[in-house]
Amino acid sequence: MKTIELDLTGCKYLLEIHEKIRVAFDFPEWYGKNWDAFWDLLRSECDADKLIVKGENTLPKEFDKQISIFHETLDEYIEFREKYKNYGLNAFEYEIIG
Repeated sequence: MKTIELDLTGCKYLLEIHEKIRVAFDFPEWYGKNWDAFWDLLRSECDADKLIVKGENTLPKEFDKQISIFHETLDEYIEFREKYKNYGLNAFEYEIIG
């Protein structure tokens, strides 16, 4: 089982969040640092079975909408993996820790 750990502790800017995503997921340098690009690379480049997210509770309140989009995208990815499990995709889950 491959697990990715994403630590968002102390992020103050949206681009900082996306850079941490890029590094944690080992996305290429050309990652577009937006939610559409995240979805695209999640589907094509992510071979992990689990994501552990740390530090969400340290983010400023103005990121609540962005974190909601992040969670919605992860939920869509879970559905995507479930839909195509017959094509060799394993289940995916994520866990929020703090």
